Amino acid sequence: KAVQAPEITLLKSWPTASGQSTDSSGMSGMEMNGMMAQSDMDALKSADGTTASTLFLTQMIQHHKGAIDMSNEELSTGKDTSALELAKNIISAQTTEISTMKELLAGK
Repeated sequence: KAVQAPEITLLKSWPTASGQSTDSSGMSGMEMNGMMAQSDMDALKSADGTTASTLFLTQMIQHHKGAIDMSNEELSTGKDTSALELAKNIISAQTTEISTMKELLAGK
């Protein structure tokens, strides 16, 4: 939360700064790598204990991998230096978080 909150704030500020809408309704129907399906969220909501922890960590690993994929795409095709820097930061932070979550799953 401490790492991603500033990233989210920055991302939300970019459309406003360029005069674009921040309404995400235009994204409905888009399928983004790493986004959880409603069935995944329902399974997590109904789980408890170790099952809930395992589901949460597994889903978050997939979610983070999706963010890394999108960040790599930005590094490959992007031109804005702020976006490129953010992409690098996301890759670094979320790679570290994935390692931590895998350790938790392994019981370390």
